[in-house]
Amino acid sequence: MCRMASDDGITHMVATPHANDRYHYDREYLEQLAAHLQELVGDSLQILLGCDFHLSYENVQDALAHPARYVIGGTRYLLVEFSNFSIPQQITDSFAKLADHGITVIVTHPERNPILREHPQRIGEWAEQGCVVQVTGSSLTGFWGERSRRAAQWLLEHQSVHVLATDAHDTVKRVPILSTAREAAAEICGEEVAEALVEGNPRAIIANLPLPYFPRPLLANDRKGGSGNG
Repeated sequence: MCRMASDDGITHMVATPHANDRYHYDREYLEQLAAHLQELVGDSLQILLGCDFHLSYENVQDALAHPARYVIGGTRYLLVEFSNFSIPQQITDSFAKLADHGITVIVTHPERNPILREHPQRIGEWAEQGCVVQVTGSSLTGFWGERSRRAAQWLLEHQSVHVLATDAHDTVKRVPILSTAREAAAEICGEEVAEALVEGNPRAIIANLPLPYFPRPLLANDRKGGSGNG
């Protein structure tokens, strides 16, 4: 997977083991595995450790008590994954509490969530709140089906996407290739935005910096819409 990613022009990959009821997240052990993988790939690719963080009550409480345990590298950015079966009512409050503890939430692949993709406006509202929205690149190319593709396109058109990621799992189906998604994004929102989604913003995240591209989402309750960096 690392070789495929490098051949596609990818320079950094974030390993994101799950943290949920099924998978225990042992940061120290996982850091050792990431370091070993880095030794194997050498300087062709930089490996960072993050987490696919399930937004349960127990996880949130642990993250509030130990803010550095689940974030990407030594940054403040936390990848959050939602259940396909329910979205907690208090989700906005949880985001606010995490922000109060210095954690910036990255909402992962909302376009693939069967609940969220039917209500993309809600995702835009989280972006307006300050959450980063990450879309799986292969959603734009139709790999995850037409509903996910349409949701991803809607989010792009409404300035509610900040990062494109591979969410790669193997070398056959869910592959670590981003170039095709970048081309698809460029057709929807232009080369400059596509560049920000796969280069500028991801580099800012791993450097623990504010995102250079963070427009105001175009929501239905906006009279004229509009954008601006913030």
